[in-house]
Amino acid sequence: MTDHLLQLHGDVLAAMRRGPRNFAKLAFALADDEEPADTDQGDFRDRVTAAGAGDELTALWHRTLTGWDLAEQADWSTAPPRTDERRADAYDRLGFDTALRKVLDHAVPVFKEPGPTIISTTPTWWYSRDTAAVRSFYWSAYEQLLRRKGWSDAAVASLDEASHAVVERLADPTRPDAYGARGLVVGYVQSGKTANFTGVTAKAIDAGYRLVIVLGGTLNLLRGQTQRRLDMELIGQENILRGADPADTDSLVGIDYMDDEDWPGKFVSHGGRPSTLGSFDIERLTTRDNDYQSLETGIRALEFDKQVRTQPLNTPDNLHRAAARVMVVKKNKSVLSKLIKDLKKIGGPLLSEIPTLIIDDESDQASVNTTDPDKWEEGKVTRTAINGQISQLLGLLPRAQYVGYTATPFANVFVNPGDSDDIFPRDFLISLPRPTGYMGVQDFHDLDQTDEPDAASAKQAHVRSMENGTDRLPEALDAFVLAGALKLYRAANGVDDDPFRHHTMLVHESVGVEEHTLLARRIRSLWDKAAYTSQEGHDRLAALLAADFQRFADDGLPTPATYADLKPHVFQARKLINSGGTPVLVVNGNKEQDYDQPDLDFDRTPNVWKILVGGTKLSRGFTVEGLTVTYYRRRTQQADTLMQMGRWFGFRPGYRDLVRLYIGRAEPAGKTRTVDLYEAFEAICRDEETFRAQLTRYATLVDGKPQVTPAQIPPLVSQHLSWLKPSARNKMFNAELVEIRSPGEWVEPTAYPTAPADLRHNAEVWRPVLDLLGADPITLRRDASAGGDSFEAQVGTLDHEELLKVLCDLRWSVPSQFSPHLESLLSTGEGGEGIDDWLVVLPRQTSSRRVEASVLGSAPVSLAHRSRRRGDLFGAIGEPQHREAALRIARASGAAIRSGDEPLKSLAGDRRGVVVLYPVVEEKPPAVSTTGAIAPEHLVMAFGLVAPGSSSAPKRNLVRFRTIDSTRGDFAIIERGADGS
Repeated sequence: MTDHLLQLHGDVLAAMRRGPRNFAKLAFALADDEEPADTDQGDFRDRVTAAGAGDELTALWHRTLTGWDLAEQADWSTAPPRTDERRADAYDRLGFDTALRKVLDHAVPVFKEPGPTIISTTPTWWYSRDTAAVRSFYWSAYEQLLRRKGWSDAAVASLDEASHAVVERLADPTRPDAYGARGLVVGYVQSGKTANFTGVTAKAIDAGYRLVIVLGGTLNLLRGQTQRRLDMELIGQENILRGADPADTDSLVGIDYMDDEDWPGKFVSHGGRPSTLGSFDIERLTTRDNDYQSLETGIRALEFDKQVRTQPLNTPDNLHRAAARVMVVKKNKSVLSKLIKDLKKIGGPLLSEIPTLIIDDESDQASVNTTDPDKWEEGKVTRTAINGQISQLLGLLPRAQYVGYTATPFANVFVNPGDSDDIFPRDFLISLPRPTGYMGVQDFHDLDQTDEPDAASAKQAHVRSMENGTDRLPEALDAFVLAGALKLYRAANGVDDDPFRHHTMLVHESVGVEEHTLLARRIRSLWDKAAYTSQEGHDRLAALLAADFQRFADDGLPTPATYADLKPHVFQARKLINSGGTPVLVVNGNKEQDYDQPDLDFDRTPNVWKILVGGTKLSRGFTVEGLTVTYYRRRTQQADTLMQMGRWFGFRPGYRDLVRLYIGRAEPAGKTRTVDLYEAFEAICRDEETFRAQLTRYATLVDGKPQVTPAQIPPLVSQHLSWLKPSARNKMFNAELVEIRSPGEWVEPTAYPTAPADLRHNAEVWRPVLDLLGADPITLRRDASAGGDSFEAQVGTLDHEELLKVLCDLRWSVPSQFSPHLESLLSTGEGGEGIDDWLVVLPRQTSSRRVEASVLGSAPVSLAHRSRRRGDLFGAIGEPQHREAALRIARASGAAIRSGDEPLKSLAGDRRGVVVLYPVVEEKPPAVSTTGAIAPEHLVMAFGLVAPGSSSAPKRNLVRFRTIDSTRGDFAIIERGADGS
């Protein structure tokens, strides 16, 4: 039976490519009847109100409304995306009444999750929604495939916007003059970057790009994974078969994927050869098992037929009739040399006409030039092998657009921006939002916690620390078996078992091949001794279930009440893990055949339930499917390298509560030093979140111009841990950050000195401020309406100029940490803005063991206990309730002061900032004398501050930069506080 309402709405919405229009008028114009049905939208309203799961009409409007909500550029609305105001503008243009709006808002809530952050030189608008819709053959097929895979409309719309943002910043493939844009897309480790560049590829070839080169890792295994993904989700069955009859066995000899269990069901189908459907074919120049081959046919495959031979290939008449070529090549000197050789044979005239897209997956690996500029002779750039070959490709293909993808961007943004032949992202940098359902560093760390533990913390739920070299590998093996049994239990109790197809554990202690062999032998021995079929083994698992997995179980997922309910699944889990006679798989080696193991191919092997032991090759690009338990003890001194080892990050549908990380807290680093790996990951998380937050902050245009360009990004890179650099030194070029303006934000320096003389000096500098504080404390609270925590504090006021004298006289262990913020306070007033005074707040600590002491003869003040967690740097100093009160007093970030908060209201001022003082002691108990005084050399006068909005003019840039010579050292690294200030 025909769904006439669905057909009507589909026809009307298809005519709204440029945005919403009056629905009733358009329906009338498109109707075959003189009077179309449902002109008052009553049937539509009733249908949506009563719709259940799977209603196609509701799904159609979900896709449409969400797409309009997320559109970054909408000439039909001045409201920003992801807002109620944008949705209201859409309803106004549609002509919908209040009742229908209410029903639709309930069925399709406004999607308000953050979108991509874009830093770019000058935006280009050649790729509009209208032009994209005209030719969207491959994107439409990809979009439909994602929905069949279970992607929500919001997730598809979000990917649509993010990929659109990349393509519109490439050069118009039909432009007369050749231009090659350079860009960088930053995602999260194992967060779906491949989905984004697949979407970008689909849209780019729809728009006219005819040669796509994907640099897909440094191993055949990784290259093959990327090839299969593109073949399955973008290129499709018909382009793979190339006319072969799928029913004729003889014609299928030598064609990919005939042995793949997902063929053809999970491979996209276009319903016929695209060239016979009014579109164009895609010719694959590489296959699942074969990288680029230097053959004569390869050369001919790169020659494009022209419809109009007298016109260049990049003219519309030729471009949109020519087949596209796609290759996925390994970042390997030999392979790239073959490609470059073939391109040179074709010659410059034709190459200059080919709109080309080069996608560099894991672009901070192998692609970056790591030669020392000081050793370049006579100004001639010397390049490393892969970087030199990428540079040659860009030179041979003048219309080549280079887009790097990475989760660890520091090496890429430190590329020399003055090297025009290199891969520096001179045109754009796009930071992708954290995807819904993604499990990252934030899920394993309690980043806003001070010294008081949180009973329901992420750390307690997922992290199992190994202190002082403690070995918990036997327990980790038990957790792996138990987690596998719980997956099987959930699959048997109604949970979709597709996410449980693979179940893996990763053991990562070293990069040494010999160490891996010994470790695998030890794991096999522990496995045999674990006796999982004995009563002893069951008793041990039952205890772990009760003490750990039941305690932190997701209430929304089936979890057995008793071990007896789980026991049958324990037998099955053990059997799966021990299949083939061993539970362990070693993943290492220097040759490709070392990785040609069936259990490493998660695509072809039905069920991989194994413990993987490895090092470097398991720590970048390679996705360990089903990873649930990680035993991690490997050290490194580069933040980006360490972050790439976090294979436990990713999507864990149905089992995120089962994920466990066993991590070393005191791993040897030399003869006398140890490192805390958990702390190191926390520091990297702060570095990256600071970087992303800064990009978001500076992405706003000022007078239509960008506040920062990609060339100015390096100074935004932070370093929270002194021994853990953002990237290898040979990947870092530099600029100096002069000023950070942070009106309305909490700024918390943590680089306080350690020398007794410097501590005494700082106490003497702050001593006069203590006399300004009232003797009687007042009560402040976070949010009275929400029952927020209250605290007592002494308060006083200090003129702006007096505070500047104090701040300028302080001594630091790392002066560069606070100097950019101080510079902004010193320059306040230059643009008409200003600060009158500062409210000084000294909280009284709430612990029952609170200690008060006199400082250089002052009235007693409350002492706070904090620890230096990262060399000379403290961890978090400010407490959440103090920060929130300071933000609200300074009227920061729109924080309202509600009725009932009269103390806050009376303290606030339009041009008043807030300083929160923390007299910090590091020892417990503090060294307080019998007279109630504390020696200033035992005291750290710490603070946090919030500058008022008046400290910066509305259109004033928030950062200032100064270019420096790249040979002067680590000026690009800004040591930051725990909150990223």
